[in-house]
Amino acid sequence: MSSNATSHASPEASSNASAHASPQVPTNAKKLVIKVTAGADAPERCSQAFTVAAVAVASGVEVSLWLTGESSWFALPGRAAEFELPHAAPLPDLLESILAAGTVTLCTQCAARRGIEQKDTVEGVRIAGAQVFVSEIMAGGVQALVY
Repeated sequence: MSSNATSHASPEASSNASAHASPQVPTNAKKLVIKVTAGADAPERCSQAFTVAAVAVASGVEVSLWLTGESSWFALPGRAAEFELPHAAPLPDLLESILAAGTVTLCTQCAARRGIEQKDTVEGVRIAGAQVFVSEIMAGGVQALVY
């Protein structure tokens, strides 16, 4: 995990935080870029990435979710509905909320290796490569996470 954004929370604020406190978004973090490499092969890691992205979108954070590796399959219609993980939010609902207010990108090479073309993807998913990913994560005020 890499980060260009830092938190300026005071030690007192950190020690007084409770498990039920609202999530605090650093004021200097303008965008969250999440790369998810896991799919059905690592369901908990996959679900965590989608959940964090959806919560960030709901919190008003600009989100860019990158589908790579086995998560690439979720760029196809109906594939998110096949994903099951007990006690986790349904992946189609998470993906829908991210698409509604964020950006979802399918890795160019990952798509090519799986025979996925733009015409095959869920509406709103774009296909882009490493140069776009690097430009997103190197911009000021960006927090990048990899799952």
